[in-house]
Amino acid sequence: MPDRMEMEASAKANNFIHDIIDEELAEGGRCEGMTVHTRFPPEPNGRLHIGHAKAIAVDFGTAAKYGGVCHLRMDDTNPDKEGEEFVDAIREDIRWLGYDWGDRFYYASDYFEEMYEVAVRLIREGLAYVCELTPAQMRENRGDLTHPAVSPWRDRPVQESLDLFARMRAGEFEDGRMTLRAKIDLASGNFNMRDPVIYRINRTPHHRQGNTWCIYPMYDFAHPLEDAIEGITHSLCSLEFEDHRPLYNWVRDHAGLAGQPRQIEFARLNITHTVMSKRKLRRLVEEGAVAGWDDPRMPTLSGLRRRGYTPASIRDFLERVGVAKMPNMVELSLLEHCLREDLNRSARRAMAVLRPVKLTVVNYPEGQSETFEVENHPERPEEGTRPVTFSRHLWIEAEDFLENPPGKYFRLYPGNEVRLKSAYVVKCTGCVKDENGCVVEVLAEYDPDTRGGNTPDGRRIKGTIHWVDAATAVDAEIRLYDTLFADPNPEAGEGDFMELVNPRSLEALTGCKVEASLHAARTPEAFQFLRLGYFCVDNQDSAPGHLVFNRSVSLKDGFKKGK
Repeated sequence: MPDRMEMEASAKANNFIHDIIDEELAEGGRCEGMTVHTRFPPEPNGRLHIGHAKAIAVDFGTAAKYGGVCHLRMDDTNPDKEGEEFVDAIREDIRWLGYDWGDRFYYASDYFEEMYEVAVRLIREGLAYVCELTPAQMRENRGDLTHPAVSPWRDRPVQESLDLFARMRAGEFEDGRMTLRAKIDLASGNFNMRDPVIYRINRTPHHRQGNTWCIYPMYDFAHPLEDAIEGITHSLCSLEFEDHRPLYNWVRDHAGLAGQPRQIEFARLNITHTVMSKRKLRRLVEEGAVAGWDDPRMPTLSGLRRRGYTPASIRDFLERVGVAKMPNMVELSLLEHCLREDLNRSARRAMAVLRPVKLTVVNYPEGQSETFEVENHPERPEEGTRPVTFSRHLWIEAEDFLENPPGKYFRLYPGNEVRLKSAYVVKCTGCVKDENGCVVEVLAEYDPDTRGGNTPDGRRIKGTIHWVDAATAVDAEIRLYDTLFADPNPEAGEGDFMELVNPRSLEALTGCKVEASLHAARTPEAFQFLRLGYFCVDNQDSAPGHLVFNRSVSLKDGFKKGK
Protein backbone atom coordinates (compact mmCIF):
# COMPACT_ATOMS: atom_id res chain seq x y z
CA MET A 1 0.00 0.00 0.00
CA PRO A 2 1.20 3.58 -0.57
CA ASP A 3 2.79 4.94 2.60
CA ARG A 4 1.51 7.99 4.48
CA MET A 5 3.99 10.46 2.93
CA GLU A 6 3.14 9.18 -0.55
CA MET A 7 -0.59 9.58 0.08
CA GLU A 8 -0.11 13.09 1.47
CA ALA A 9 1.99 14.15 -1.52
CA SER A 10 -0.64 12.78 -3.88
CA ALA A 11 -3.42 14.56 -2.00
CA LYS A 12 -1.65 17.91 -2.35
CA ALA A 13 -1.34 17.56 -6.10
CA ASN A 14 -4.26 19.22 -7.86
CA ASN A 15 -5.49 18.81 -11.42
CA PHE A 16 -8.40 20.04 -13.51
CA ILE A 17 -10.65 17.23 -12.22
CA HIS A 18 -10.05 18.34 -8.65
CA ASP A 19 -10.72 21.94 -9.64
CA ILE A 20 -14.14 20.88 -10.92
CA ILE A 21 -14.89 18.88 -7.78
CA ASP A 22 -13.75 21.76 -5.55
CA GLU A 23 -16.26 24.00 -7.31
CA GLU A 24 -19.07 21.46 -7.04
CA LEU A 25 -18.45 20.84 -3.33
CA ALA A 26 -18.41 24.54 -2.54
CA GLU A 27 -21.44 26.33 -1.14
CA GLY A 28 -24.19 26.35 -3.74
CA GLY A 29 -22.41 23.73 -5.84
CA ARG A 30 -23.96 20.62 -7.33
CA CYS A 31 -22.40 18.36 -4.67
CA GLU A 32 -22.53 20.66 -1.65
CA GLY A 33 -22.62 18.52 1.51
CA MET A 34 -22.21 15.25 -0.42
CA THR A 35 -19.54 12.55 -0.15
CA VAL A 36 -17.48 12.14 -3.30
CA HIS A 37 -18.13 8.75 -4.90
CA THR A 38 -15.96 7.53 -7.79
CA ARG A 39 -15.71 4.12 -9.40
CA PHE A 40 -13.26 2.01 -11.38
CA PRO A 41 -15.31 -0.08 -13.83
CA PRO A 42 -13.12 -2.57 -15.76
CA GLU A 43 -14.61 -5.05 -18.21
CA PRO A 44 -13.54 -8.57 -17.13
CA ASN A 45 -12.50 -9.61 -20.63
CA GLY A 46 -8.71 -9.30 -20.28
CA ARG A 47 -5.90 -8.26 -17.97
CA LEU A 48 -5.44 -4.69 -16.79
CA HIS A 49 -2.64 -2.70 -18.42
CA ILE A 50 -0.70 0.34 -17.30
CA GLY A 51 -3.28 2.60 -18.94
CA HIS A 52 -5.81 1.16 -16.52
CA ALA A 53 -3.30 1.87 -13.74
CA LYS A 54 -3.64 5.55 -14.55
CA ALA A 55 -7.43 5.31 -14.30
CA ILE A 56 -7.09 3.40 -11.02
CA ALA A 57 -4.83 6.10 -9.61
CA VAL A 58 -7.24 8.84 -10.75
CA ASP A 59 -10.38 7.10 -9.44
CA PHE A 60 -9.04 5.86 -6.12
CA GLY A 61 -6.76 8.87 -5.63
CA THR A 62 -9.56 11.37 -6.19
CA ALA A 63 -11.84 9.60 -3.71
CA ALA A 64 -9.02 9.51 -1.13
CA LYS A 65 -8.25 13.22 -1.61
CA TYR A 66 -11.81 14.20 -0.72
CA GLY A 67 -12.37 11.61 2.00
CA GLY A 68 -14.80 9.82 -0.28
CA VAL A 69 -15.14 6.25 -1.52
CA CYS A 70 -14.27 4.45 -4.72
CA HIS A 71 -16.22 1.45 -5.96
CA LEU A 72 -14.71 -1.44 -7.88
CA ARG A 73 -17.32 -2.58 -10.40
CA MET A 74 -17.01 -5.32 -12.98
CA ASP A 75 -18.67 -3.94 -16.09
CA ASP A 76 -19.79 -7.37 -17.26
CA THR A 77 -22.47 -6.50 -19.82
CA ASN A 78 -20.88 -8.33 -22.76
CA PRO A 79 -20.70 -12.11 -22.13
CA ASP A 80 -18.69 -12.98 -25.25
CA LYS A 81 -15.19 -12.79 -23.74
CA GLU A 82 -15.80 -12.27 -20.02
CA GLY A 83 -14.89 -14.66 -17.26
CA GLU A 84 -14.19 -15.04 -13.55
CA GLU A 85 -10.50 -15.64 -14.22
CA PHE A 86 -10.26 -12.03 -15.38
CA VAL A 87 -12.26 -10.83 -12.36
CA ASP A 88 -9.77 -12.50 -10.04
CA ALA A 89 -6.80 -11.14 -11.99
CA ILE A 90 -8.19 -7.60 -11.92
CA ARG A 91 -8.65 -7.67 -8.16
CA GLU A 92 -5.15 -9.06 -7.69
CA ASP A 93 -3.63 -6.35 -9.90
CA ILE A 94 -5.39 -3.49 -8.12
CA ARG A 95 -4.35 -4.73 -4.68
CA TRP A 96 -0.78 -5.24 -5.90
CA LEU A 97 -0.73 -1.65 -7.15
CA GLY A 98 -1.60 -0.53 -3.63
CA TYR A 99 -5.33 0.26 -3.68
CA ASP A 100 -8.32 -1.32 -1.96
CA TRP A 101 -12.09 -0.94 -2.28
CA GLY A 102 -13.12 -2.45 1.05
CA ASP A 103 -16.62 -3.91 0.76
CA ARG A 104 -17.57 -1.75 -2.24
CA PHE A 105 -17.28 -4.43 -4.91
CA TYR A 106 -20.05 -4.70 -7.50
CA TYR A 107 -21.06 -6.35 -10.76
CA ALA A 108 -22.99 -4.50 -13.47
CA SER A 109 -24.85 -7.78 -14.09
CA ASP A 110 -26.47 -7.41 -10.68
CA TYR A 111 -28.43 -4.49 -12.14
CA PHE A 112 -29.75 -6.25 -15.25
CA GLU A 113 -33.33 -6.28 -13.96
CA GLU A 114 -33.25 -2.57 -13.09
CA MET A 115 -31.74 -1.77 -16.49
CA TYR A 116 -34.49 -3.75 -18.19
CA GLU A 117 -37.11 -1.82 -16.24
CA VAL A 118 -35.55 1.49 -17.30
CA ALA A 119 -35.64 0.34 -20.93
CA VAL A 120 -39.33 -0.58 -20.59
CA ARG A 121 -40.01 2.85 -19.07
CA LEU A 122 -38.30 4.54 -22.03
CA ILE A 123 -40.48 2.57 -24.46
CA ARG A 124 -43.62 3.56 -22.59
CA GLU A 125 -42.57 7.23 -22.71
CA GLY A 126 -41.97 7.04 -26.45
CA LEU A 127 -38.17 7.32 -26.00
CA ALA A 128 -37.21 3.87 -27.28
CA TYR A 129 -38.41 1.44 -29.93
CA VAL A 130 -37.67 -2.03 -31.26
CA CYS A 131 -35.84 -1.88 -34.59
CA GLU A 132 -35.50 -4.70 -37.10
CA LEU A 133 -32.63 -3.32 -39.17
CA THR A 134 -29.70 -5.70 -39.41
CA PRO A 135 -26.26 -4.36 -38.42
CA ALA A 136 -25.38 -3.99 -42.10
CA GLN A 137 -28.63 -2.15 -42.85
CA MET A 138 -28.07 0.08 -39.85
CA ARG A 139 -24.66 1.09 -41.20
CA GLU A 140 -26.18 1.75 -44.62
CA ASN A 141 -28.86 3.98 -43.07
CA ARG A 142 -26.53 5.82 -40.69
CA GLY A 143 -26.44 8.94 -42.85
CA ASP A 144 -23.65 11.51 -42.91
CA LEU A 145 -23.08 15.09 -41.82
CA THR A 146 -25.58 16.38 -44.39
CA HIS A 147 -28.07 13.52 -44.31
CA PRO A 148 -29.89 12.15 -41.25
CA ALA A 149 -30.00 8.49 -40.33
CA VAL A 150 -33.11 6.53 -41.27
CA SER A 151 -35.06 3.85 -39.43
CA PRO A 152 -38.36 2.56 -40.82
CA TRP A 153 -39.26 1.30 -37.33
CA ARG A 154 -38.88 4.61 -35.50
CA ASP A 155 -42.63 5.26 -35.35
CA ARG A 156 -43.52 1.75 -34.31
CA PRO A 157 -46.44 1.87 -31.79
CA VAL A 158 -45.43 1.80 -28.15
CA GLN A 159 -47.45 -1.32 -27.35
CA GLU A 160 -45.89 -3.16 -30.27
CA SER A 161 -42.37 -2.29 -29.09
CA LEU A 162 -43.25 -3.31 -25.53
CA ASP A 163 -44.52 -6.67 -26.78
CA LEU A 164 -41.51 -7.30 -29.01
CA PHE A 165 -39.04 -6.28 -26.30
CA ALA A 166 -40.66 -8.71 -23.85
CA ARG A 167 -40.45 -11.44 -26.48
CA MET A 168 -36.79 -10.53 -27.13
CA ARG A 169 -36.15 -11.17 -23.45
CA ALA A 170 -38.11 -14.43 -23.60
CA GLY A 171 -35.80 -15.69 -26.36
CA GLU A 172 -38.30 -15.83 -29.21
CA PHE A 173 -35.93 -14.23 -31.74
CA GLU A 174 -32.53 -15.27 -32.99
CA ASP A 175 -29.39 -13.24 -32.31
CA GLY A 176 -29.24 -10.04 -34.33
CA ARG A 177 -32.89 -10.24 -35.38
CA MET A 178 -33.94 -7.14 -33.40
CA THR A 179 -32.47 -4.39 -31.25
CA LEU A 180 -33.86 -1.80 -28.91
CA ARG A 181 -32.90 1.73 -29.89
CA ALA A 182 -33.18 4.99 -27.98
CA LYS A 183 -35.28 7.58 -29.83
CA ILE A 184 -33.11 10.71 -29.68
CA ASP A 185 -32.16 12.55 -32.89
CA LEU A 186 -31.50 10.92 -36.26
CA ALA A 187 -30.04 14.18 -37.58
CA SER A 188 -27.64 14.84 -34.71
CA GLY A 189 -24.12 15.94 -35.61
CA ASN A 190 -22.95 13.54 -32.90
CA PHE A 191 -23.48 10.11 -34.43
CA ASN A 192 -23.64 8.54 -30.94
CA MET A 193 -27.01 10.31 -30.58
CA ARG A 194 -28.56 9.00 -33.80
CA ASP A 195 -30.94 6.61 -32.11
CA PRO A 196 -28.21 4.37 -30.65
CA VAL A 197 -28.80 0.71 -29.94
CA ILE A 198 -29.27 0.18 -26.20
CA TYR A 199 -30.15 -3.55 -26.16
CA ARG A 200 -29.18 -6.45 -28.41
CA ILE A 201 -29.93 -10.18 -28.48
CA ASN A 202 -27.03 -12.45 -27.54
CA ARG A 203 -27.44 -16.04 -26.40
CA THR A 204 -23.87 -16.43 -25.14
CA PRO A 205 -24.05 -17.68 -21.55
CA HIS A 206 -23.01 -15.07 -18.98
CA HIS A 207 -20.16 -15.87 -16.57
CA ARG A 208 -22.44 -15.11 -13.59
CA GLN A 209 -26.00 -15.11 -14.91
CA GLY A 210 -25.68 -18.24 -17.01
CA ASN A 211 -28.60 -18.45 -19.46
CA THR A 212 -30.93 -16.20 -17.44
CA TRP A 213 -30.61 -13.42 -20.03
CA CYS A 214 -30.43 -13.50 -23.79
CA ILE A 215 -30.58 -9.73 -24.21
CA TYR A 216 -27.84 -7.46 -22.92
CA PRO A 217 -27.56 -3.69 -22.53
CA MET A 218 -25.00 -1.81 -24.57
CA TYR A 219 -22.16 -0.16 -22.67
CA ASP A 220 -23.31 3.41 -23.39
CA PHE A 221 -26.71 2.62 -21.92
CA ALA A 222 -25.57 0.48 -19.01
CA HIS A 223 -22.74 2.62 -17.71
CA PRO A 224 -24.68 5.75 -16.68
CA LEU A 225 -27.34 3.52 -15.12
CA GLU A 226 -24.72 1.67 -13.07
CA ASP A 227 -23.29 5.00 -11.89
CA ALA A 228 -26.72 6.35 -11.00
CA ILE A 229 -27.76 3.18 -9.15
CA GLU A 230 -24.58 3.23 -7.05
CA GLY A 231 -24.79 6.94 -6.26
CA ILE A 232 -21.58 7.83 -8.07
CA THR A 233 -20.98 11.58 -8.03
CA HIS A 234 -18.11 11.76 -10.51
CA SER A 235 -17.67 9.28 -13.33
CA LEU A 236 -14.05 9.74 -14.41
CA CYS A 237 -13.09 8.21 -17.73
CA SER A 238 -10.64 8.55 -20.59
CA LEU A 239 -10.95 11.09 -23.37
CA GLU A 240 -12.25 8.57 -25.90
CA PHE A 241 -15.63 8.81 -24.16
CA GLU A 242 -15.94 12.58 -24.58
CA ASP A 243 -18.18 12.23 -27.64
CA HIS A 244 -20.30 9.75 -25.69
CA ARG A 245 -20.97 12.19 -22.86
CA PRO A 246 -24.20 13.61 -24.42
CA LEU A 247 -25.58 10.06 -24.57
CA TYR A 248 -24.43 9.42 -20.98
CA ASN A 249 -26.30 12.54 -19.89
CA TRP A 250 -29.38 11.63 -21.93
CA VAL A 251 -29.64 8.20 -20.33
CA ARG A 252 -29.01 9.64 -16.87
CA ASP A 253 -31.63 12.36 -17.32
CA HIS A 254 -34.34 10.04 -18.67
CA ALA A 255 -33.73 6.97 -16.50
CA GLY A 256 -35.89 8.16 -13.61
CA LEU A 257 -33.21 7.25 -11.05
CA ALA A 258 -32.17 9.37 -8.08
CA GLY A 259 -28.45 9.35 -8.83
CA GLN A 260 -27.09 12.19 -10.97
CA PRO A 261 -23.47 11.37 -11.78
CA ARG A 262 -21.27 13.69 -13.83
CA GLN A 263 -18.89 12.31 -16.45
CA ILE A 264 -15.46 13.98 -16.67
CA GLU A 265 -12.87 12.90 -19.22
CA PHE A 266 -9.09 12.97 -18.96
CA ALA A 267 -6.37 12.03 -21.44
CA ARG A 268 -5.59 8.33 -21.63
CA LEU A 269 -2.05 7.11 -21.10
CA ASN A 270 -0.03 6.45 -24.25
CA ILE A 271 3.53 5.11 -24.00
CA THR A 272 6.01 4.69 -26.82
CA HIS A 273 6.89 1.24 -28.20
CA THR A 274 3.68 -0.42 -27.06
CA VAL A 275 -0.08 -0.57 -27.62
CA MET A 276 -2.78 0.27 -25.08
CA SER A 277 -5.82 -1.23 -26.74
CA LYS A 278 -7.15 -4.31 -24.96
CA ARG A 279 -8.36 -5.60 -28.33
CA LYS A 280 -4.83 -5.35 -29.73
CA LEU A 281 -3.30 -6.87 -26.61
CA ARG A 282 -5.72 -9.77 -26.99
CA ARG A 283 -4.52 -10.26 -30.58
CA LEU A 284 -0.92 -10.40 -29.39
CA VAL A 285 -1.92 -13.17 -26.99
CA GLU A 286 -4.24 -15.12 -29.27
CA GLU A 287 -1.88 -15.00 -32.27
CA GLY A 288 1.11 -16.13 -30.24
CA ALA A 289 3.25 -12.99 -30.54
CA VAL A 290 3.67 -13.18 -26.76
CA ALA A 291 3.41 -16.03 -24.28
CA GLY A 292 0.27 -14.76 -22.56
CA TRP A 293 -1.29 -11.79 -20.80
CA ASP A 294 1.52 -11.86 -18.24
CA ASP A 295 4.37 -12.00 -20.75
CA PRO A 296 7.03 -9.59 -19.41
CA ARG A 297 6.99 -7.69 -22.70
CA MET A 298 3.32 -6.81 -22.28
CA PRO A 299 2.18 -3.49 -20.72
CA THR A 300 -0.29 -5.42 -18.56
CA LEU A 301 0.14 -5.06 -14.81
CA SER A 302 0.70 -8.81 -14.54
CA GLY A 303 3.35 -8.59 -17.27
CA LEU A 304 5.05 -5.62 -15.62
CA ARG A 305 4.97 -7.43 -12.27
CA ARG A 306 6.57 -10.50 -13.84
CA ARG A 307 9.16 -8.24 -15.50
CA GLY A 308 10.10 -6.89 -12.06
CA TYR A 309 8.31 -3.56 -11.97
CA THR A 310 7.34 -2.45 -8.49
CA PRO A 311 4.08 -0.81 -7.41
CA ALA A 312 6.09 2.17 -6.11
CA SER A 313 7.79 2.71 -9.48
CA ILE A 314 4.48 2.63 -11.36
CA ARG A 315 2.81 5.02 -8.92
CA ASP A 316 5.83 7.34 -9.21
CA PHE A 317 5.55 7.22 -13.00
CA LEU A 318 1.83 8.02 -12.92
CA GLU A 319 2.44 10.89 -10.52
CA ARG A 320 5.04 12.37 -12.90
CA VAL A 321 2.80 11.95 -15.94
CA GLY A 322 -0.06 13.71 -14.16
CA VAL A 323 -3.65 14.17 -15.30
CA ALA A 324 -4.19 16.20 -18.46
CA LYS A 325 -7.07 17.15 -20.75
CA MET A 326 -5.15 16.68 -24.00
CA PRO A 327 -3.69 13.37 -25.23
CA ASN A 328 0.06 12.99 -25.40
CA MET A 329 2.70 10.31 -25.85
CA VAL A 330 4.94 9.50 -22.88
CA GLU A 331 8.44 8.12 -23.44
CA LEU A 332 8.96 4.55 -22.27
CA SER A 333 12.30 5.77 -20.88
CA LEU A 334 10.43 7.71 -18.17
CA LEU A 335 8.78 4.52 -16.90
CA GLU A 336 12.14 2.75 -16.97
CA HIS A 337 13.73 5.68 -15.13
CA CYS A 338 11.17 5.40 -12.33
CA LEU A 339 11.83 1.67 -11.97
CA ARG A 340 15.59 2.18 -12.07
CA GLU A 341 15.41 4.77 -9.30
CA ASP A 342 13.28 2.51 -7.09
CA LEU A 343 15.42 -0.58 -7.63
CA ASN A 344 18.63 1.35 -7.11
CA ARG A 345 17.36 2.08 -3.60
CA SER A 346 15.97 -1.36 -2.83
CA ALA A 347 17.60 -4.12 -4.90
CA ARG A 348 20.31 -6.26 -3.33
CA ARG A 349 23.55 -6.52 -5.32
CA ALA A 350 24.86 -9.80 -6.73
CA MET A 351 27.11 -11.08 -9.51
CA ALA A 352 26.08 -13.07 -12.56
CA VAL A 353 27.77 -13.94 -15.83
CA LEU A 354 25.48 -14.11 -18.86
CA ARG A 355 27.88 -15.34 -21.55
CA PRO A 356 30.54 -17.17 -19.57
CA VAL A 357 34.11 -17.96 -20.47
CA LYS A 358 36.49 -19.58 -17.98
CA LEU A 359 39.17 -17.50 -16.27
CA THR A 360 41.98 -19.53 -14.73
CA VAL A 361 44.15 -17.81 -12.14
CA VAL A 362 47.28 -19.81 -12.90
CA ASN A 363 49.23 -18.87 -9.76
CA TYR A 364 46.35 -19.54 -7.37
CA PRO A 365 46.72 -22.97 -5.70
CA GLU A 366 44.62 -25.74 -7.22
CA GLY A 367 41.99 -27.01 -4.79
CA GLN A 368 42.24 -24.00 -2.51
CA SER A 369 39.50 -21.42 -2.01
CA GLU A 370 38.69 -18.47 0.20
CA THR A 371 35.64 -16.44 1.10
CA PHE A 372 35.05 -12.71 0.85
CA GLU A 373 32.32 -10.88 2.74
CA VAL A 374 30.73 -8.64 0.11
CA GLU A 375 28.27 -5.84 0.81
CA ASN A 376 24.69 -6.45 -0.27
CA HIS A 377 23.99 -2.77 -0.89
CA PRO A 378 26.64 -0.02 -1.02
CA GLU A 379 24.29 2.65 0.32
CA ARG A 380 22.44 0.55 2.90
CA PRO A 381 24.84 -1.01 5.39
CA GLU A 382 21.88 -2.42 7.31
CA GLU A 383 21.47 -4.91 4.43
CA GLY A 384 24.64 -6.62 5.67
CA THR A 385 27.02 -8.77 3.68
CA ARG A 386 27.07 -12.14 1.96
CA PRO A 387 29.85 -14.72 1.52
CA VAL A 388 31.33 -14.96 -1.98
CA THR A 389 33.85 -17.73 -2.65
CA PHE A 390 37.00 -17.40 -4.79
CA SER A 391 39.17 -20.13 -6.29
CA ARG A 392 41.54 -20.88 -9.15
CA HIS A 393 38.76 -21.28 -11.72
CA LEU A 394 36.24 -18.47 -12.28
CA TRP A 395 33.64 -17.45 -14.84
CA ILE A 396 33.78 -14.02 -16.50
CA GLU A 397 31.84 -12.41 -19.35
CA ALA A 398 33.21 -13.40 -22.73
CA GLU A 399 33.17 -9.75 -23.78
CA ASP A 400 35.49 -8.87 -20.90
CA PHE A 401 38.45 -10.36 -22.79
CA LEU A 402 39.83 -9.32 -26.17
CA GLU A 403 43.08 -10.61 -27.55
CA ASN A 404 43.52 -7.52 -29.72
CA PRO A 405 41.50 -4.75 -28.10
CA PRO A 406 40.70 -1.32 -29.53
CA GLY A 407 41.82 1.85 -27.80
CA LYS A 408 40.31 2.72 -24.40
CA TYR A 409 39.48 -0.92 -23.70
CA PHE A 410 40.22 -1.35 -20.00
CA ARG A 411 39.23 -4.95 -19.47
CA LEU A 412 41.29 -8.12 -19.89
CA TYR A 413 43.84 -8.45 -22.67
CA PRO A 414 47.37 -9.88 -22.62
CA GLY A 415 49.52 -7.80 -20.29
CA ASN A 416 46.68 -5.74 -18.79
CA GLU A 417 45.58 -5.64 -15.16
CA VAL A 418 41.96 -5.47 -13.97
CA ARG A 419 40.29 -5.61 -10.61
CA LEU A 420 38.02 -8.57 -9.95
CA LYS A 421 35.22 -6.95 -7.99
CA SER A 422 35.82 -7.29 -4.20
CA ALA A 423 38.56 -9.92 -4.72
CA TYR A 424 41.99 -9.36 -6.29
CA VAL A 425 43.80 -7.53 -9.05
CA VAL A 426 44.74 -9.95 -11.83
CA LYS A 427 47.01 -9.59 -14.85
CA CYS A 428 46.10 -11.34 -18.09
CA THR A 429 48.83 -13.65 -19.36
CA GLY A 430 47.11 -15.12 -22.43
CA CYS A 431 44.27 -17.40 -23.52
CA VAL A 432 43.44 -20.88 -24.78
CA LYS A 433 41.53 -21.43 -28.04
CA ASP A 434 39.67 -24.39 -29.50
CA GLU A 435 40.20 -25.91 -32.93
CA ASN A 436 38.01 -23.19 -34.45
CA GLY A 437 40.05 -20.38 -33.01
CA CYS A 438 37.46 -19.44 -30.39
CA VAL A 439 38.63 -18.42 -26.93
CA VAL A 440 37.61 -21.06 -24.38
CA GLU A 441 39.82 -20.02 -21.46
CA VAL A 442 41.47 -16.83 -20.31
CA LEU A 443 44.67 -17.04 -18.27
CA ALA A 444 45.75 -14.61 -15.56
CA GLU A 445 47.91 -14.22 -12.47
CA TYR A 446 46.65 -12.65 -9.25
CA ASP A 447 48.47 -10.30 -6.93
CA PRO A 448 48.08 -11.68 -3.36
CA ASP A 449 48.74 -8.20 -1.90
CA THR A 450 45.55 -6.80 -3.48
CA ARG A 451 43.01 -8.80 -1.47
CA GLY A 452 39.68 -6.99 -1.46
CA GLY A 453 40.69 -5.14 -4.63
CA ASN A 454 43.09 -2.76 -2.90
CA THR A 455 46.43 -1.69 -4.37
CA PRO A 456 48.85 -1.00 -1.50
CA ASP A 457 51.48 0.39 -3.86
CA GLY A 458 48.98 2.94 -5.22
CA ARG A 459 49.09 1.75 -8.80
CA ARG A 460 46.05 2.73 -10.83
CA ILE A 461 43.76 -0.01 -12.09
CA LYS A 462 41.41 1.35 -14.74
CA GLY A 463 39.08 -1.61 -15.16
CA THR A 464 36.87 -3.58 -12.75
CA ILE A 465 34.93 -6.64 -13.89
CA HIS A 466 32.51 -9.02 -12.22
CA TRP A 467 32.98 -12.77 -11.90
CA VAL A 468 31.63 -15.89 -10.21
CA ASP A 469 33.47 -18.81 -8.69
CA ALA A 470 33.25 -21.83 -11.00
CA ALA A 471 33.34 -24.19 -8.00
CA THR A 472 30.16 -22.80 -6.43
CA ALA A 473 28.37 -21.09 -9.33
CA VAL A 474 24.73 -21.92 -9.98
CA ASP A 475 23.34 -22.39 -13.50
CA ALA A 476 20.50 -20.10 -14.54
CA GLU A 477 18.42 -19.05 -17.51
CA ILE A 478 18.40 -15.30 -17.97
CA ARG A 479 15.92 -13.51 -20.22
CA LEU A 480 16.79 -10.17 -21.76
CA TYR A 481 13.92 -8.03 -22.99
CA ASP A 482 13.74 -5.27 -25.56
CA THR A 483 10.71 -3.21 -26.55
CA LEU A 484 7.77 -5.21 -27.88
CA PHE A 485 7.65 -2.86 -30.87
CA ALA A 486 10.74 -1.28 -32.40
CA ASP A 487 8.49 1.46 -33.83
CA PRO A 488 7.89 4.12 -31.14
CA ASN A 489 4.26 4.52 -32.24
CA PRO A 490 2.98 1.19 -33.60
CA GLU A 491 -0.64 2.37 -33.60
CA ALA A 492 0.01 5.37 -35.84
CA GLY A 493 0.35 3.66 -39.23
CA GLU A 494 -2.34 2.40 -41.57
CA GLY A 495 -0.96 -1.14 -41.75
CA ASP A 496 -1.44 -4.03 -39.34
CA PHE A 497 0.32 -3.25 -36.07
CA MET A 498 1.18 -6.97 -35.73
CA GLU A 499 3.69 -6.56 -38.53
CA LEU A 500 5.66 -4.17 -36.31
CA VAL A 501 6.26 -6.63 -33.46
CA ASN A 502 9.98 -6.62 -32.65
CA PRO A 503 11.40 -10.10 -33.46
CA ARG A 504 14.30 -9.38 -31.08
CA SER A 505 12.16 -8.39 -28.11
CA LEU A 506 13.26 -11.48 -26.14
CA GLU A 507 16.65 -13.16 -25.89
CA ALA A 508 16.72 -16.19 -23.61
CA LEU A 509 20.21 -17.14 -22.46
CA THR A 510 20.87 -20.59 -20.97
CA GLY A 511 24.01 -21.80 -19.28
CA CYS A 512 24.43 -18.51 -17.41
CA LYS A 513 26.35 -18.56 -14.14
CA VAL A 514 25.21 -16.80 -10.97
CA GLU A 515 26.86 -16.59 -7.57
CA ALA A 516 25.97 -19.23 -5.00
CA SER A 517 23.97 -16.84 -2.81
CA LEU A 518 21.26 -16.78 -5.48
CA HIS A 519 20.49 -20.50 -5.40
CA ALA A 520 17.50 -19.91 -3.10
CA ALA A 521 16.28 -16.70 -4.78
CA ARG A 522 12.50 -16.52 -4.92
CA THR A 523 9.95 -14.19 -6.43
CA PRO A 524 9.47 -11.25 -5.95
CA GLU A 525 13.14 -10.70 -5.03
CA ALA A 526 14.97 -8.13 -7.14
CA PHE A 527 18.71 -7.85 -7.67
CA GLN A 528 21.18 -5.56 -9.34
CA PHE A 529 23.53 -7.84 -11.24
CA LEU A 530 26.71 -5.79 -11.26
CA ARG A 531 27.34 -4.06 -14.59
CA LEU A 532 24.36 -5.83 -16.19
CA GLY A 533 21.14 -4.29 -14.90
CA TYR A 534 18.27 -5.06 -12.54
CA PHE A 535 16.82 -8.55 -12.55
CA CYS A 536 14.02 -10.43 -10.81
CA VAL A 537 13.11 -14.06 -10.35
CA ASP A 538 10.53 -15.10 -12.93
CA ASN A 539 7.27 -15.79 -11.10
CA GLN A 540 6.10 -18.49 -13.52
CA ASP A 541 9.01 -20.56 -14.82
CA SER A 542 11.64 -20.32 -12.09
CA ALA A 543 11.81 -23.31 -9.73
CA PRO A 544 14.34 -24.96 -7.42
CA GLY A 545 17.02 -26.43 -9.65
CA HIS A 546 15.95 -24.25 -12.58
CA LEU A 547 16.51 -20.58 -11.81
CA VAL A 548 15.07 -18.11 -14.29
CA PHE A 549 15.75 -14.39 -14.05
CA ASN A 550 14.14 -11.60 -16.08
CA ARG A 551 16.02 -8.40 -16.75
CA SER A 552 13.69 -5.67 -15.51
CA VAL A 553 15.71 -2.73 -16.80
CA SER A 554 19.29 -1.97 -17.78
CA LEU A 555 21.65 0.17 -15.72
CA LYS A 556 21.87 2.81 -18.41
CA ASP A 557 19.26 5.54 -18.00
CA GLY A 558 17.86 6.77 -21.30
CA PHE A 559 15.51 9.30 -19.71
CA LYS A 560 16.46 12.93 -20.23
CA LYS A 561 15.34 14.92 -17.23
CA GLY A 562 15.27 18.11 -19.30
CA LYS A 563 12.54 16.77 -21.59
